[in-house]
Amino acid sequence: MARKLDYYSGGEWVSSPNRFGDTNPANGDIWADVADADVSATQQAIQTAQEAFAGWASLPHTKRAHFMIAMAEEFANRQSDVVDALKAEAGGWFGKGMFESGYVPEVFYAAAATTYAPIGEVMPSEHHKLSIASRRPIGVVSVISPWNFPALLSSRGFAFPLAAGNTIVLKPSEETPYTGGLIFAEIAEAVGLPPGVLNVVTCSRNNVMDVGNELVENPLVKGISFTGSTAVGRQIAAKAGAHLKKACVELGGKDALIICDDADMERALGAANFGSFMHQGQICMSVEKVLVHQSIYAEFLQAFIKRAGALKMGDPSESDGNVIGPLINDKQVDNVQSQLQDAIAKGAKVEVGGQIQGRFVQPTILTGVTADMSVYQNETFGPVVPVIPFNTDDQAIAIANDTEYGLSSGVITRDEQRGLAIAHALDTGMCHINCSSVNDEPHIPFGGSKASGVGRHGGRWSTETFTETRWITIDRGGRPYPPMF
Repeated sequence: MARKLDYYSGGEWVSSPNRFGDTNPANGDIWADVADADVSATQQAIQTAQEAFAGWASLPHTKRAHFMIAMAEEFANRQSDVVDALKAEAGGWFGKGMFESGYVPEVFYAAAATTYAPIGEVMPSEHHKLSIASRRPIGVVSVISPWNFPALLSSRGFAFPLAAGNTIVLKPSEETPYTGGLIFAEIAEAVGLPPGVLNVVTCSRNNVMDVGNELVENPLVKGISFTGSTAVGRQIAAKAGAHLKKACVELGGKDALIICDDADMERALGAANFGSFMHQGQICMSVEKVLVHQSIYAEFLQAFIKRAGALKMGDPSESDGNVIGPLINDKQVDNVQSQLQDAIAKGAKVEVGGQIQGRFVQPTILTGVTADMSVYQNETFGPVVPVIPFNTDDQAIAIANDTEYGLSSGVITRDEQRGLAIAHALDTGMCHINCSSVNDEPHIPFGGSKASGVGRHGGRWSTETFTETRWITIDRGGRPYPPMF
């Protein structure tokens, strides 16, 4: 029987006569019946957050840190239930659920640590003043999070602004309203977070545009944290700019893994297989181009095909061994299928996989991919990856940079200097030498360049984004004014 989920506003659970179904992507069953909030409900949540702001911001930093730690511990205590929910609601493999559920508490611990970090500096003054630059929270921050790593990306979006003294209105994806949102409302209630400090508004796809616009354009909202598609992120960033609001938007990617001729083959294969197919390739940092030096191309390709073909596909709720679960919805399947058909029609070869059964797409490796194909240019967000040979490092860099995106990248080489030289030449916000492009830690500056976003999530970078800098002086030297005054 489907569970009933209401939204959370002002420290209370609020029902709605309008509901929507939260579907298990593996079997199509309704996993939860969820309240479909509208603009009026969103406005009320924002107003509640505004009313809670002064009290929350004035709490000693130690108290806010203690709340962050309590939320971390409460989430950790629920790990088994969270993993089950991530499998059923988001179609994730058991191992992915264990990683994500283990990562989220670390986000809150890292957020707690930021409250003890310096938030300003004392600057020299020509007139012997005490001259201080300090930071303070901006107010209500709206957080709009995606479905692929719902718990991780929601927590990263709101934990650091919350620890800094802001109040939050979180809107999770309509695909994952529980693991991306309402789980945190439950935790906020369990640890006694003051009412209105964290609000979670859920809505269906029918209401998402109106609710999303309210979360950006409402005058009480002072900052926006968004993780999702580039198309939507452009709109949010443009609207935030028009209203002179702070925004951090982390968007899509078309990330390359460059495998040099001196690469450790085992390391290269692991990075490619994990980076391309973890969570069915539904990660913004997924490896979407594997670039391999011509001298080791044949050897690598043969071994990569074998590894990818061994990944077991199936409903992750039925077996922990089902590493490849379903894509989140039919729209994602259609996108992957369209890219595959386009590539094959233009001469690409399917080396392994290529079959689609409902929402399940086999891990697929393509060769013969050229720049005129959609799978070369556009984000796939599915378990399909081209393997492309190169002859020189400059050629590999050019192929990797030949995209509007610039999120992450990876370079496999035994020569660290060579790896650094390639990393510096790549137009990406992040690069990982001798590792996959899929990397994250709570305290690091996570984000991309070009069409992959603006701003950085994580650690002090989130704190800087969602606080404002103020200059305050105390005159101790009696700065003189012109005598005519």
